[in-house]
Amino acid sequence: MTAPEESTPPSALVVVTTVDTPDRAETLAAGAVAARLAACVQIVGPVTSVYRWQGAVENAREWQLHLKTAERRYPALEEWLLRHHDYDTPEILATPVTGSPAYLRWIAEETAPDAG
Repeated sequence: MTAPEESTPPSALVVVTTVDTPDRAETLAAGAVAARLAACVQIVGPVTSVYRWQGAVENAREWQLHLKTAERRYPALEEWLLRHHDYDTPEILATPVTGSPAYLRWIAEETAPDAG
């Protein structure tokens, strides 16, 4: 007798963006979770970002947001971040992740538009 095949867990992403204040980070995090575009957001910071902007090398203190979302919800999350972010060109990077099937299912459930 063979063990039942476990269903494939849903695809998930960790989306990273940065903002310039902890208050702004908390506002974006709460809004993304309330809109069911992220199941969980971790705020990390402050971090120092060094980058070139408009021909000059800049150095900024920022807070990173790690937004956990279902892959199918990424387009809506990206659109939402672009509307609510106060940077001209916000960092929005999405990385596919693997992990605990139960956690990945929880992400999918919490980001379902019709949940709750």
